[in-house]
Amino acid sequence: MERIGDPVDIRLLDDWQRDLPIVSRPFAAMAEKLGCSEQDVLTRLENLKASGRITRVGATCAPNSISASTLAALSAPVETLEHVAEIVSDQPGVNHSYLRENHWNLWFVVTGPDREHVDQTLDRIRCQTGLQVLDLPLVRPFNVDLGFKMTGRSDQQLAARPVRKEVIEEGDREILQALTTGLKTCARPYQALANELGSSEDAVLKRIEILQDAGIISRLGVIVRHRALGWRSNAMVVWDIAQDRIASAGPVLAALPGVTLCYERRPVERVWPYRLYCMIHAQSRNMALDTLTEASLLPELADVPYRILFSNRCFKQTGAMISHRGAAA
Repeated sequence: MERIGDPVDIRLLDDWQRDLPIVSRPFAAMAEKLGCSEQDVLTRLENLKASGRITRVGATCAPNSISASTLAALSAPVETLEHVAEIVSDQPGVNHSYLRENHWNLWFVVTGPDREHVDQTLDRIRCQTGLQVLDLPLVRPFNVDLGFKMTGRSDQQLAARPVRKEVIEEGDREILQALTTGLKTCARPYQALANELGSSEDAVLKRIEILQDAGIISRLGVIVRHRALGWRSNAMVVWDIAQDRIASAGPVLAALPGVTLCYERRPVERVWPYRLYCMIHAQSRNMALDTLTEASLLPELADVPYRILFSNRCFKQTGAMISHRGAAA
Protein backbone atom coordinates (compact mmCIF):
# COMPACT_ATOMS: atom_id res chain seq x y z
CA MET A 1 0.00 0.00 0.00
CA GLU A 2 1.14 3.52 -0.68
CA ARG A 3 1.80 4.67 2.85
CA ILE A 4 -0.37 7.47 4.18
CA GLY A 5 1.06 8.39 7.56
CA ASP A 6 -1.06 11.40 8.46
CA PRO A 7 -3.88 10.28 10.79
CA VAL A 8 -6.29 12.96 9.53
CA ASP A 9 -5.79 11.87 5.92
CA ILE A 10 -6.37 8.26 6.96
CA ARG A 11 -9.63 9.22 8.67
CA LEU A 12 -10.70 11.27 5.66
CA LEU A 13 -10.26 8.21 3.47
CA ASP A 14 -11.62 5.67 5.98
CA ASP A 15 -14.60 7.52 7.44
CA TRP A 16 -15.93 9.59 4.56
CA GLN A 17 -16.24 7.25 1.58
CA ARG A 18 -19.97 7.43 2.30
CA ASP A 19 -22.37 9.55 4.32
CA LEU A 20 -21.00 12.91 3.21
CA PRO A 21 -23.06 15.46 5.21
CA ILE A 22 -25.96 16.85 3.20
CA VAL A 23 -25.78 20.28 4.81
CA SER A 24 -24.80 23.73 3.61
CA ARG A 25 -21.18 23.38 4.77
CA PRO A 26 -20.40 19.63 4.61
CA PHE A 27 -16.65 20.02 4.93
CA ALA A 28 -17.06 22.09 8.10
CA ALA A 29 -19.20 19.27 9.55
CA MET A 30 -16.47 16.79 8.62
CA ALA A 31 -13.80 19.05 10.13
CA GLU A 32 -15.65 19.18 13.45
CA LYS A 33 -15.54 15.38 13.70
CA LEU A 34 -11.94 15.22 12.53
CA GLY A 35 -10.80 17.89 14.99
CA CYS A 36 -9.40 20.28 12.38
CA SER A 37 -10.52 23.31 10.39
CA GLU A 38 -12.79 23.43 7.36
CA GLN A 39 -9.95 24.88 5.29
CA ASP A 40 -7.70 22.04 6.41
CA VAL A 41 -10.22 19.48 5.11
CA LEU A 42 -10.52 21.33 1.79
CA THR A 43 -6.74 21.50 1.39
CA ARG A 44 -6.29 17.84 2.25
CA LEU A 45 -8.95 16.76 -0.26
CA GLU A 46 -7.33 18.85 -2.99
CA ASN A 47 -3.93 17.33 -2.17
CA LEU A 48 -5.36 13.79 -2.22
CA LYS A 49 -6.93 14.51 -5.59
CA ALA A 50 -3.70 16.01 -6.97
CA SER A 51 -1.74 12.95 -5.84
CA GLY A 52 -4.20 10.64 -7.59
CA ARG A 53 -5.41 8.96 -4.41
CA ILE A 54 -8.99 10.14 -4.86
CA THR A 55 -10.92 10.92 -8.03
CA ARG A 56 -13.57 13.22 -6.58
CA VAL A 57 -15.95 13.92 -3.73
CA GLY A 58 -19.32 12.91 -5.08
CA ALA A 59 -21.79 10.13 -5.66
CA THR A 60 -22.25 6.73 -7.17
CA CYS A 61 -25.74 5.73 -8.26
CA ALA A 62 -27.52 2.40 -8.13
CA PRO A 63 -27.11 0.66 -11.50
CA ASN A 64 -29.87 1.35 -14.02
CA SER A 65 -31.84 3.45 -11.54
CA ILE A 66 -31.53 6.81 -13.29
CA SER A 67 -29.56 5.77 -16.36
CA ALA A 68 -28.57 2.66 -18.32
CA SER A 69 -25.35 0.68 -18.20
CA THR A 70 -23.75 -2.58 -19.22
CA LEU A 71 -20.49 -4.46 -18.77
CA ALA A 72 -18.86 -5.26 -22.11
CA ALA A 73 -15.78 -7.06 -23.36
CA LEU A 74 -13.87 -7.70 -26.56
CA SER A 75 -10.82 -9.66 -27.62
CA ALA A 76 -8.21 -7.14 -28.76
CA PRO A 77 -5.18 -8.48 -30.64
CA VAL A 78 -1.91 -7.63 -28.91
CA GLU A 79 -0.64 -5.71 -31.91
CA THR A 80 -3.68 -3.40 -31.98
CA LEU A 81 -4.46 -3.29 -28.26
CA GLU A 82 -3.45 0.33 -27.74
CA HIS A 83 -5.49 1.51 -30.72
CA VAL A 84 -8.56 -0.51 -29.71
CA ALA A 85 -8.33 0.67 -26.10
CA GLU A 86 -8.17 4.27 -27.32
CA ILE A 87 -11.28 3.79 -29.45
CA VAL A 88 -13.15 2.34 -26.46
CA SER A 89 -12.01 5.01 -23.99
CA ASP A 90 -12.92 7.83 -26.37
CA GLN A 91 -16.59 6.83 -26.48
CA PRO A 92 -18.92 9.09 -24.46
CA GLY A 93 -20.28 7.05 -21.59
CA VAL A 94 -17.43 4.54 -21.26
CA ASN A 95 -16.42 5.19 -17.68
CA HIS A 96 -14.26 2.17 -16.82
CA SER A 97 -11.89 0.25 -19.08
CA TYR A 98 -9.43 -2.46 -18.01
CA LEU A 99 -7.03 -4.96 -19.56
CA ARG A 100 -7.67 -8.39 -18.03
CA GLU A 101 -5.98 -11.78 -18.27
CA ASN A 102 -8.28 -13.66 -20.64
CA HIS A 103 -8.99 -14.22 -24.33
CA TRP A 104 -11.65 -11.53 -23.78
CA ASN A 105 -9.03 -9.13 -22.59
CA LEU A 106 -10.49 -5.60 -22.82
CA TRP A 107 -13.36 -5.04 -20.38
CA PHE A 108 -15.31 -1.83 -20.08
CA VAL A 109 -18.50 -0.33 -18.67
CA VAL A 110 -20.80 1.69 -20.90
CA THR A 111 -23.20 4.16 -19.28
CA GLY A 112 -25.70 6.61 -20.71
CA PRO A 113 -29.05 8.32 -20.23
CA ASP A 114 -30.92 5.31 -21.68
CA ARG A 115 -30.39 1.89 -23.22
CA GLU A 116 -30.51 3.35 -26.73
CA HIS A 117 -27.38 5.38 -25.95
CA VAL A 118 -25.64 2.26 -24.60
CA ASP A 119 -26.58 0.24 -27.71
CA GLN A 120 -25.35 3.00 -30.02
CA THR A 121 -22.03 3.13 -28.15
CA LEU A 122 -21.57 -0.63 -28.44
CA ASP A 123 -22.42 -0.48 -32.14
CA ARG A 124 -19.83 2.27 -32.74
CA ILE A 125 -17.18 0.20 -30.96
CA ARG A 126 -18.03 -2.85 -33.08
CA CYS A 127 -17.90 -0.77 -36.24
CA GLN A 128 -14.69 1.11 -35.43
CA THR A 129 -12.76 -1.93 -34.16
CA GLY A 130 -14.23 -4.65 -36.37
CA LEU A 131 -14.39 -6.87 -33.29
CA GLN A 132 -17.16 -8.83 -31.58
CA VAL A 133 -18.35 -7.15 -28.39
CA LEU A 134 -19.91 -9.07 -25.52
CA ASP A 135 -22.87 -7.23 -23.97
CA LEU A 136 -23.39 -8.41 -20.38
CA PRO A 137 -26.19 -6.35 -18.80
CA LEU A 138 -26.89 -6.44 -15.09
CA VAL A 139 -29.70 -8.73 -13.93
CA ARG A 140 -29.51 -8.06 -10.19
CA PRO A 141 -26.96 -6.61 -7.77
CA PHE A 142 -25.93 -8.20 -4.49
CA ASN A 143 -23.26 -5.64 -3.57
CA VAL A 144 -22.27 -2.72 -5.80
CA ASP A 145 -21.12 -0.25 -3.12
CA LEU A 146 -17.35 -0.33 -3.57
CA GLY A 147 -15.28 0.98 -0.66
CA PHE A 148 -11.82 0.53 0.81
CA LYS A 149 -10.40 0.75 4.31
CA MET A 150 -6.91 2.11 4.91
CA THR A 151 -6.55 -0.06 8.02
CA GLY A 152 -7.42 -3.52 6.70
CA ARG A 153 -8.88 -5.55 3.86
CA SER A 154 -11.14 -3.81 1.39
CA ASP A 155 -14.25 -2.73 3.18
CA GLN A 156 -17.15 -5.17 3.41
CA GLN A 157 -20.32 -3.39 2.34
CA LEU A 158 -24.00 -3.70 3.03
CA ALA A 159 -26.23 -5.55 0.60
CA ALA A 160 -27.74 -3.53 -2.22
CA ARG A 161 -30.66 -1.42 -1.00
CA PRO A 162 -34.07 -1.42 -2.64
CA VAL A 163 -34.40 1.43 -5.14
CA ARG A 164 -37.56 3.57 -5.38
CA LYS A 165 -37.49 5.08 -8.85
CA GLU A 166 -40.90 6.69 -8.38
CA VAL A 167 -39.32 9.59 -6.45
CA ILE A 168 -37.38 10.83 -9.49
CA GLU A 169 -38.41 14.27 -10.69
CA GLU A 170 -37.46 16.57 -13.53
CA GLY A 171 -34.04 18.05 -12.85
CA ASP A 172 -32.78 15.10 -10.78
CA ARG A 173 -30.76 13.72 -13.69
CA GLU A 174 -28.72 16.95 -13.84
CA ILE A 175 -28.11 16.89 -10.08
CA LEU A 176 -26.96 13.28 -10.21
CA GLN A 177 -24.70 13.92 -13.19
CA ALA A 178 -23.01 16.74 -11.29
CA LEU A 179 -22.59 14.51 -8.23
CA THR A 180 -21.07 11.65 -10.23
CA THR A 181 -18.72 14.10 -11.93
CA GLY A 182 -17.76 15.51 -8.53
CA LEU A 183 -18.61 18.36 -6.18
CA LYS A 184 -16.40 21.41 -6.00
CA THR A 185 -14.09 21.37 -3.02
CA CYS A 186 -15.24 24.70 -1.63
CA ALA A 187 -16.95 25.79 1.56
CA ARG A 188 -20.48 25.51 0.10
CA PRO A 189 -20.34 22.90 -2.69
CA TYR A 190 -24.12 22.41 -2.83
CA GLN A 191 -24.58 26.15 -3.32
CA ALA A 192 -22.04 26.02 -6.15
CA LEU A 193 -24.01 23.14 -7.68
CA ALA A 194 -27.28 25.03 -7.28
CA ASN A 195 -25.79 28.09 -8.99
CA GLU A 196 -24.66 25.93 -11.90
CA LEU A 197 -28.15 24.43 -12.28
CA GLY A 198 -30.07 27.68 -11.76
CA SER A 199 -31.64 26.39 -8.55
CA SER A 200 -31.39 27.11 -4.84
CA GLU A 201 -29.17 25.42 -2.30
CA ASP A 202 -32.17 24.34 -0.19
CA ALA A 203 -33.84 22.74 -3.22
CA VAL A 204 -30.66 20.85 -4.18
CA LEU A 205 -30.10 19.63 -0.62
CA LYS A 206 -33.70 18.41 -0.40
CA ARG A 207 -33.49 16.50 -3.69
CA ILE A 208 -30.16 14.87 -2.71
CA GLU A 209 -31.64 13.72 0.60
CA ILE A 210 -34.66 12.23 -1.18
CA LEU A 211 -32.54 10.51 -3.83
CA GLN A 212 -30.22 9.04 -1.22
CA ASP A 213 -33.10 7.85 0.96
CA ALA A 214 -34.66 6.20 -2.13
CA GLY A 215 -31.47 4.24 -2.82
CA ILE A 216 -30.85 5.98 -6.15
CA ILE A 217 -27.69 7.53 -4.68
CA SER A 218 -25.94 4.42 -3.42
CA ARG A 219 -22.98 6.27 -1.94
CA LEU A 220 -22.09 9.92 -1.38
CA GLY A 221 -18.58 10.69 -0.23
CA VAL A 222 -14.90 10.48 -1.11
CA ILE A 223 -14.31 8.29 -4.19
CA VAL A 224 -10.84 6.76 -3.95
CA ARG A 225 -8.47 5.32 -6.55
CA HIS A 226 -7.87 1.89 -5.10
CA ARG A 227 -4.71 1.22 -7.11
CA ALA A 228 -3.07 4.41 -5.85
CA LEU A 229 -3.83 3.33 -2.28
CA GLY A 230 -2.28 -0.10 -2.61
CA TRP A 231 -5.07 -2.39 -3.86
CA ARG A 232 -3.25 -3.26 -7.06
CA SER A 233 -4.45 -6.86 -7.39
CA ASN A 234 -7.86 -6.40 -8.95
CA ALA A 235 -9.54 -9.62 -10.06
CA MET A 236 -12.93 -10.30 -11.59
CA VAL A 237 -14.19 -13.82 -10.88
CA VAL A 238 -16.96 -15.27 -13.01
CA TRP A 239 -18.95 -18.32 -11.92
CA ASP A 240 -20.70 -20.78 -14.25
CA ILE A 241 -23.54 -21.42 -11.84
CA ALA A 242 -27.06 -22.63 -12.52
CA GLN A 243 -29.53 -19.76 -12.51
CA ASP A 244 -31.66 -21.33 -9.77
CA ARG A 245 -28.67 -21.30 -7.37
CA ILE A 246 -27.79 -17.63 -7.78
CA ALA A 247 -30.37 -16.31 -5.32
CA SER A 248 -28.75 -18.25 -2.48
CA ALA A 249 -25.11 -17.99 -3.60
CA GLY A 250 -25.07 -14.27 -4.44
CA PRO A 251 -25.72 -12.80 -0.97
CA VAL A 252 -23.27 -15.20 0.69
CA LEU A 253 -20.53 -14.40 -1.80
CA ALA A 254 -21.22 -10.67 -1.48
CA ALA A 255 -20.80 -10.87 2.30
CA LEU A 256 -17.37 -12.52 2.14
CA PRO A 257 -14.60 -10.14 3.38
CA GLY A 258 -12.38 -9.23 0.46
CA VAL A 259 -15.20 -9.43 -2.08
CA THR A 260 -15.91 -5.83 -3.05
CA LEU A 261 -18.62 -6.21 -5.70
CA CYS A 262 -21.07 -9.00 -6.53
CA TYR A 263 -23.85 -9.21 -9.09
CA GLU A 264 -25.68 -11.38 -11.62
CA ARG A 265 -25.34 -10.62 -15.34
CA ARG A 266 -26.94 -12.01 -18.47
CA PRO A 267 -24.70 -14.55 -20.26
CA VAL A 268 -24.00 -14.77 -23.99
CA GLU A 269 -25.18 -18.11 -25.33
CA ARG A 270 -22.41 -20.43 -26.59
CA VAL A 271 -19.81 -17.72 -25.99
CA TRP A 272 -19.79 -16.60 -22.34
CA PRO A 273 -21.88 -18.79 -19.98
CA TYR A 274 -21.07 -16.99 -16.72
CA ARG A 275 -23.93 -15.48 -14.71
CA LEU A 276 -22.48 -14.70 -11.26
CA TYR A 277 -19.67 -12.15 -10.95
CA CYS A 278 -17.62 -10.85 -8.07
CA MET A 279 -14.69 -8.49 -7.75
CA ILE A 280 -11.78 -9.09 -5.41
CA HIS A 281 -9.47 -6.18 -4.63
CA ALA A 282 -6.35 -7.08 -2.67
CA GLN A 283 -2.92 -5.73 -1.92
CA SER A 284 -1.20 -8.68 -3.62
CA ARG A 285 -2.02 -11.44 -6.06
CA ASN A 286 -1.62 -14.08 -3.36
CA MET A 287 -4.06 -12.27 -1.07
CA ALA A 288 -6.59 -12.14 -3.89
CA LEU A 289 -6.14 -15.85 -4.51
CA ASP A 290 -6.62 -16.53 -0.79
CA THR A 291 -9.97 -14.71 -0.92
CA LEU A 292 -10.93 -16.71 -4.02
CA THR A 293 -10.11 -19.93 -2.18
CA GLU A 294 -12.41 -18.88 0.66
CA ALA A 295 -15.14 -18.11 -1.85
CA SER A 296 -14.77 -21.42 -3.68
CA LEU A 297 -15.17 -23.29 -0.36
CA LEU A 298 -18.54 -21.69 0.40
CA PRO A 299 -21.21 -24.43 0.44
CA GLU A 300 -23.34 -22.37 -1.94
CA LEU A 301 -20.52 -22.45 -4.52
CA ALA A 302 -19.49 -26.08 -4.07
CA ASP A 303 -18.25 -27.57 -7.36
CA VAL A 304 -19.15 -24.42 -9.35
CA PRO A 305 -16.65 -23.83 -12.19
CA TYR A 306 -15.11 -20.36 -12.29
CA ARG A 307 -12.54 -18.23 -14.02
CA ILE A 308 -10.41 -15.52 -12.47
CA LEU A 309 -9.47 -12.53 -14.61
CA PHE A 310 -6.78 -10.36 -13.05
CA SER A 311 -6.60 -6.76 -14.24
CA ASN A 312 -3.20 -5.75 -15.58
CA ARG A 313 -3.93 -2.18 -16.59
CA CYS A 314 -6.52 0.56 -16.14
CA PHE A 315 -7.21 2.58 -19.28
CA LYS A 316 -10.04 4.73 -17.90
CA GLN A 317 -11.86 5.34 -14.61
CA THR A 318 -14.41 8.16 -14.34
CA GLY A 319 -17.93 8.80 -13.09
CA ALA A 320 -20.93 7.43 -14.96
CA MET A 321 -22.72 9.31 -17.74
CA ILE A 322 -26.29 10.00 -16.58
CA SER A 323 -27.30 12.83 -18.88
CA HIS A 324 -25.88 14.15 -22.14
CA ARG A 325 -24.37 16.89 -19.96
CA GLY A 326 -21.95 14.24 -18.73
CA ALA A 327 -20.58 13.32 -22.15
CA ALA A 328 -17.33 15.15 -21.48
CA ALA A 329 -17.02 14.12 -17.83
